[in-house]
This record gives sequence, C-alpha cells and structure tokens, in this order.
Amino acid sequence: MPETTTRVRLALAQVNTTVGDVDGNAELVVEWAARARAEGAQIVLFPELAISGYPAEDLWLKRHFLDAAAKALAEAARRIDGICALIGFPEADAAVHNSLAVVEGGEVRAIYRKILLPNYGVFDERRYFEPGRSAGLIQAGGALAGLTLCEDIWFPGPPASVEALAGAALVLNASASPYHRGKGAFRENMLAERAAETGAAFALCNLVGGQDELVFDGHSLVVSPAGEVLARGAQFEEDLVLCELELPLARLPAAEPEDAGLDLLPSGPAAPVLARIELPPRGGSPPPPPRDPLSGDAEVYAALVLGVRDYVRKNSFERVIVAVSGGIDSALVALLAADALGPGSLTCVVMPSPHSSAETQADARAIASNLGAELVEIAIEPAMGAYGAMLDAAGTADGAAGAGLAAENIQARIRGNLVMGISNRTGWLVLTTGNKSELSVGYATLYGDMAGGFAVLKDVPKTLVYRLVRYRNEVAGKALVPTSVLERAPSAELRPGQRDEDSLPPYELLDRILEDYVELDRGREEMVSSGLPGPVVDDVIALVDRAEYKRRQAPPGIKITPKAFGRDRRLPITNRFRG
Repeated sequence: MPETTTRVRLALAQVNTTVGDVDGNAELVVEWAARARAEGAQIVLFPELAISGYPAEDLWLKRHFLDAAAKALAEAARRIDGICALIGFPEADAAVHNSLAVVEGGEVRAIYRKILLPNYGVFDERRYFEPGRSAGLIQAGGALAGLTLCEDIWFPGPPASVEALAGAALVLNASASPYHRGKGAFRENMLAERAAETGAAFALCNLVGGQDELVFDGHSLVVSPAGEVLARGAQFEEDLVLCELELPLARLPAAEPEDAGLDLLPSGPAAPVLARIELPPRGGSPPPPPRDPLSGDAEVYAALVLGVRDYVRKNSFERVIVAVSGGIDSALVALLAADALGPGSLTCVVMPSPHSSAETQADARAIASNLGAELVEIAIEPAMGAYGAMLDAAGTADGAAGAGLAAENIQARIRGNLVMGISNRTGWLVLTTGNKSELSVGYATLYGDMAGGFAVLKDVPKTLVYRLVRYRNEVAGKALVPTSVLERAPSAELRPGQRDEDSLPPYELLDRILEDYVELDRGREEMVSSGLPGPVVDDVIALVDRAEYKRRQAPPGIKITPKAFGRDRRLPITNRFRG
C-alpha cells in the first residue's frame, strides 16, 4: 500500500539580528542553518526580514541598502547546503517587498511576498513596501506547506486559508512580532485559532532581541491542527527550536508557478507552488519538549534586561552610568543594568544635595555595593549655590513666582549636567531613571532627570516598578535593594519634606487612570462612569496633555505595554482637544 504521509523535521532559528548589518545578519543565517542541518533538520525557518534586521525604517528607502541586502542574501544562499532555508529579506524590483526567500541547493529557488502590511501602532510597513498579490506554497518532500510573513496570519482568511484549501498541511510563518506584556500568550492563542480554522499545523519563527524601543521576545511556536503546542522556543534569547511533523502527501499534483496566473487580491483564491524541494534525509535525536514560558513580572523583567543589553551592545557602549538616589526607580535601573551587562560595566553616581536624607544616601550606597558596581559621589551643594548666585545677579529674586520650582529643577539639571559630563569624558552611556507614570504627567525635569541616552523605565508604570524590584529581590534570595527603599514614601527630595503624593494622586489610582487614558484611549466620561473620581481624572488628563512637549524630548525607551510613548502613541504638541 503506498505511503500517504511523510515525516518532516523542521527547525525554527530565532536569531538576534542587528538592523543594517546585512553581512553580519547573513553570516548569522549561514551559521544557524548549519546548526539546524547538524541537528538533522530538513527545513529551517528564519525570522521576517532577517537579512536587513527589523524594523530598518527609512533604510528600506535607500536603493544601495536594498542592493547590499540582496547581495548578502545571494552570498548566504550560495553557502547553505544540505537543508532548505526560508529567509526573510527586503526585495527590490520595480517596487520594494517584504519577502521570504526559499533557498535550496545553493540558490534562491523562489520568493514569497508578504500580503498583509501592518500600519498601526509601531508598524509603518505601507510606507516602505508594496503588498504581494498571491499566496504561495512549496512542495517539500511530497507535502505542501504554505508560506506567510507575520501579519499574514494574524487575522482569519487569506493567505493562510487559501493555502490550506490548496492542500497545505503546514503553514510556515516568518515573524518579527514585538513584545508587550502578555503578547506571548496572545500569540499562542492566535496561532491555535488559525490552526482550528484551517485544519493545518502552523509554525511561527519569531525574531529575538532589542532594537531601539522595541524588544522581540522569540517564543517561536509550532502548533498542531488541533491547536496543541508541539514546540516552543525560549523567550528573550536565541534558540533553535526543533519539531517533527507527520504531514500528508499532496494528493494531486499542484499547478506549476507559470500555470497558476491567478491573483489572491482581489480576484479570489490562488496558491501556486513556488518551488518543489527534495528534502535531505532526517536525522538527529528526538526534539526536546516545549520550553515553559515565563509569566508575569519575570517576563517583563527579562524583556527589560534584553532591551538594555542590546541597546548598549549594539551601539558599542562599554559601560553605563546610573544616577542612584536611594529611590525605587534608580534602584530598578541599576538592577537591570547589572543583570544585562554585568556589574563591571555599571557606574553608580550618587549626588547628594542639602535636601537628601541620610537614609536615602545610605540606601544608594548599599545598592551599588550589593550589586558590585563602581560608586562615584559628587555633592551638588556648591553648584546649587553658584546657580542661585548667578540667577540673583541676573535679577531673579528668591521670592519671585516660580522661584521655588526653579530651585528644584536646577538641582535635577545640575545632576543631569554632571552625569552627561562623565559621559562626555568617558564615552559611557547614561541610563535615565524616570518611569512611565512620571513621564505621563510631566513629573520630570527637562535637561535634568530626563538627560541621558536611554530611558529604561519609559514604559514601566510606577506600581510595576515596585513589583519588579520585589521580584528581583526574591530571585536573589536577599535584599539587593534594601527593604527601606520599598517601604519609604516616594520623593524627589528637592525640597524639605517633599513627597510625590503632594503633587500627584496615589500611584495606584494614577496608574489606573493612565492605563485608561494613555493605553486604552478612553475619554473622560467613560473613565468616570467606570468608577474613577471625576476631579482626579480631570487633573490627570490636563497633566498628560500638557506634558506632550516633554515626552517628545525624552530619550528612547523600552516598550513593554500595549501602547508606549514614542512610536506607539503620536499626538500633536499644539492641541486644544481635551478629554
């Protein structure tokens, strides 16, 4: 009796590419294709746009960049042997496409072009690419597999449904799906839904690594037609994910590409076979079981560590500077920097003023000591006196309106000048310490605590800051951050007796309002009707709207929520709409 199925050993190579390093990325592809082959894989799938890195933004508008990417892909294809590799790259002909190359036998055998181009949130793909017009299959070892790129499978229907109807028992998806809290679980549910809708298995290879404000979490997956997770990759690290699938042989010969001149859009279903691949023999040990995913605060912490590490290393910084105050925010940034880079690459700077308490200064020194980081101390009282004298000489009286606030901000700006001065002298990167709650309402000083190169907590609400520090202490089994830092009422310590809650609602309430207004785009009436206090909602809305000019001048920072400031949320500075 003739065989009706074939067994395919698939590898998902979730690699950490670098935007613009087309030769380095191509070398990474060649290296991981060889690793997959050594593990007995017959097909290896790489992430979306692996050759260029993602997102390459306006580099994709440069013809010489696209030419360099094409040359790097061709060289990688020449060096890949004994395995079929699916490699994402930017393809340029009369237009530019987000494409997936089918590489086998030392050459590019076929190309699939992404059909659904996202243009929301952090995505701008319609700025750069033209959509593909047709679904596409490959016939590999006698079985049919559909080709897709990221957004192509995030919604029901074509192209995946068309490919399944044409006989694809497996849909392969090369992705660059950025992280936010809970995204991995959401992605798993989405993939299970596509499998149930189409009756096909799905394999998604996701990018991993940090790129400016974005973190890609890996978490590559293979799910069965029933939605069962068959393989799951690591989160926030490179991984080679192996899976063996029993696939039905194609029952009928599919049309050759030249015989399938149908458009998917807009005329209806079409799924030509783009290439027929003879697979090498399978080999290797049985694939390991799926990795267990991280959960809750552990997942967010790992995302922040990766975001810091890649921003620092990919931009060739050797060391980072954190102004440690003894408060909770700078404590978390120091923890993340030490975990991302090692304590030998961290300098903590303590800059006491006459308003700094002995307790906070002792905690700041303890944090640096507990982490094994270098500690630098610079008292700012002499500079405060010099600034005050200069302003007085310029005719600014101590009793003038706003003089108190100016004196507070000058302290922050002195500290900002000092850490930037150290940065200029050494070439080290300054990590700012402000959190999302403060940035939302403008509780931050331009050219002061906002001065620096990378805003690690830019998308981390204050209440989450506390949870992450507690989590890290629990992992360590000791108080890397002293308990007093967690228990002390938060204060900028810019005037005697100052507390954050003198100027802001309690952070538990503030963060609830900010989630509604900033992340969920809810209006005032909707928020009040949900039980939030109207006067506080009014005050917070006014603060958020007024602070837009500050946020435009903030350094880039790591996205960990569904809507972050920067690429995600774009509002005009000059704007009279309220609520």
